[in-house]
Amino acid sequence: MKVYTRYERARIIGARSLQISMGAPVLVRTSSIDPLEIAEEEFTKGVIPITVKRTR
Repeated sequence: MKVYTRYERARIIGARSLQISMGAPVLVRTSSIDPLEIAEEEFTKGVIPITVKRTR
């Protein structure tokens, strides 16, 4: 698993949360209905299909 800064982590989870709230399929089995909680679970399990491109 890659090491992300807290800003990258917030951006990834926020973007994925927005995708879920707009109807994107959920990639983990969960009982939660809150898009932010679902995105956090996906991030923790490492299944979010979002990458970070660093310029340095």
